[in-house]
Amino acid sequence: MSKRGYIYRYLLIVKKLQASKYASFEELKSYLDSNFDFMQMQDDTLTVGLSLRTLQRDIKEIRNTFNVNIEYSRSEKGYFIDNMEVDNVNFQRRIEAFDMFNSLNIAKDITPFVHLEKRRPEGTDNLYLLLQAIKKKVVVKFSYEKFWKEEITTREFEPYGLKEFKYRWYVLGKETKDNVVKTFGLDRISDLEITNRKFKLPKEYNIEEQFRYSFGIISPNAEEPEEIILSFDPVQGKYIKTLALHHEQEEIVSNSKEFRIKLKLYITHDLVMELLSYGKNLKVIAPAKLVKRIKDEHKKAFEQYK
Repeated sequence: MSKRGYIYRYLLIVKKLQASKYASFEELKSYLDSNFDFMQMQDDTLTVGLSLRTLQRDIKEIRNTFNVNIEYSRSEKGYFIDNMEVDNVNFQRRIEAFDMFNSLNIAKDITPFVHLEKRRPEGTDNLYLLLQAIKKKVVVKFSYEKFWKEEITTREFEPYGLKEFKYRWYVLGKETKDNVVKTFGLDRISDLEITNRKFKLPKEYNIEEQFRYSFGIISPNAEEPEEIILSFDPVQGKYIKTLALHHEQEEIVSNSKEFRIKLKLYITHDLVMELLSYGKNLKVIAPAKLVKRIKDEHKKAFEQYK
């Protein structure tokens, strides 16, 4: 069996245990058998059947490969996942990426079946090197071109972390020339160089905490997050309910007239642009300064058509 065939079987086992808190050996075997045709598309050397010995080996490899610990409960007479790694966003994205890779790999010509967005990866070619620099805590050098300036500048930078937003990747850290924490878009970085100069990550720095109250990539240092109340029409509300505007949004009204949520966020350009995109389907309730800003922006847009 190929390496891809093994990994796909591991993921099927994990998926089954995610869907069923406990699963017996027979249930796992039946689940794999029911997916055999699809598994064979990944690896045509596969043979049907799963032995207890093979399952034990797979459980060990799943622990080593994905950091997912599977145990057996005698009282429940079934296998179960003994840690929460499967709820980790990174793990879920790995499964998503592998599923997408396998699905696209099966169909040599996917055009009749799948319509993909016409876009290219934005800066992902620099992801691996930057991640290595972050882990090793070494300074990087690169050329950078801003959208609003037709000039390329050379930067020296202490990379602290990576963030994704709207199909683009950004690196966050401190520029050495002025010791200011900044954000750079990976799609505008070129000539990336990893130096051997080490830096110390500030003890208080936490990327999750830095963006806890942010929508997008802007995280103001001198401002406080504010309580924001938004009212969507019922149809738009269904989308916001299933694909949250922000992971900490709180639902306060949900009926046939409106879907209302409360958030605590910085009022940034990224947030304002997102709210404007909902047009008449959204009414901003609070705070007053955000209401005014949205009204002013809509007015400016309207003035262009006079």
